[in-house]
Formats: sequence, structure tokens, C-alpha cells
Amino acid sequence: MLRSAAVLIDTHTHLDDARYDTDREAVLTRAREAGVNALVTIGCDLATSRAAVVLAERYPFVYAAIGVHPHEVKHIGDGWYDELRRLAQHPKIVAYGEIGLDYHYNHSAPKEQRHRFREQIGLARELKLPLVIHTREAQADTIAILREERASEVGGVFHCFSGDAWLAKDALDLGFYLSFSGIITFQNATMLRDIAKTVPPDRLLIETDCPYLTPVPYRGKRNEPAYVALVAKTLAEVRTPSETAEDIGRITAENARRLFRIS
Repeated sequence: MLRSAAVLIDTHTHLDDARYDTDREAVLTRAREAGVNALVTIGCDLATSRAAVVLAERYPFVYAAIGVHPHEVKHIGDGWYDELRRLAQHPKIVAYGEIGLDYHYNHSAPKEQRHRFREQIGLARELKLPLVIHTREAQADTIAILREERASEVGGVFHCFSGDAWLAKDALDLGFYLSFSGIITFQNATMLRDIAKTVPPDRLLIETDCPYLTPVPYRGKRNEPAYVALVAKTLAEVRTPSETAEDIGRITAENARRLFRIS
């Protein structure tokens, strides 16, 4: 059983995923035993945003974010934003996202992605919610749109950060946090570990992005929130001697509480 001496917050999960349907309670028990005292489950469209709210209502230590992922923006229909506004009134909604740009798969056309990204930043500003940003092979457009749409007024996090040093600098200059996932444990993630050394401690977050991106030594299996302890451990090893795993847990938990206004 994975245990951690640190108090941890997993800032990005997809707890509604069907891969948890048979053992979600056990997954959450293991998370608590590993030191996870709060987690955020993320919406990617209207259905998963609703599911995130349901899970946040069911479990005291689960919080939720709502929004439409760049893959899914082609499905946005009449009334979606009104429904997201309604969901945002729930007291356990702590962020808007994940939203952004993804030019790797282009499941939605890039032009539509950019249009909907701007709309959703505007909605997050209206709702006064921090942003959860997804960006892949779209660095210049992501940063430009965030600047033009005044996203720094609400701030947020670049989730599952895997960009280069320039993206890290641009994100930090906008006042955003960088969240590191299990990718940091991968053998070929040397550049990412080098970037992680340079991030100011008050801008660090950790996540699993579960059920995806399972860290070593469980890579290839389903990810779960308990494994965020492995992300904290690796981040501490990278940043040695600055912080221990317990320090990383404490720092990133404080940062998550501040960003998401989690008491």
C-alpha cells in the first residue's frame, strides 16, 4: 500500500471515468491512506462537468471544475454556457476547465478551438473562477489568447505541464501555476525535470490526471489519486536539497488551497 508522510492535494483527476465504476470507493480510500486530503475532478464537456459536481457533492474531500476541453468544443450547443453558469453556482466548484488548445489531434478544428477558448476565458472571468489550461503543440496561440483575453485577472494553472522553458516562463509571467504529473517520473522527461527545478515554490502544483499518465513504477496501469505521492517524491528528488517530499506536499497543498480557495 502506498503511503506518504505528506499532506497532498491532487489538483487534476477524472474521477468520473468509467474505469473507476467498479471500485471508486476503494480508489478514494487508497488516496486517503496515501495522504491525499483533497482532490479536484475535472469536467471536459457538459456531461462530465455535471458528473464532477455529483462526485463533489458525494465526497467531502472532492472538489470540481467545469468546462469544455478543446477536443470537445465542436459539440458546444445552445444552452451549454447557461448550464455551465448554473453549475458554477455550486459551492464546491473551484475552477473553470479544462480548456485550451490542442493542435496534436485536432479533434475540433483549430479555428473553432481558438474561438471557444476565448469565449470560455470570458465566461471564467464572468464567474471569477481560475482557469485550468490544456495546451499541446499550441504554445504561441495559447499564450497570446490568454494575454488578449486578460486571463491573468482570474489566474489559473497549466495542467500536466510538459512544455519547454519558454512556455514555463510565459505561463509564470502571466501569474499562472505549473502543475506536474506522472510524466516527470518518465525516463525520457529530462528536460521537464530540468524545468521543474526552476519553478518558484509558490507556483508549484501536483496532479495525477488519472486515469491517464500513470507514474513509474506503475506505468502502463490505470492511474489513481494515491499515486500523486510518487509525483511529489520525484519532484522533491529533482529539487533536492531545496525541498523534501513532505515539503513538496505542504507547499503544493498550500498553493492549491490558495488558487482554488479550498478551506
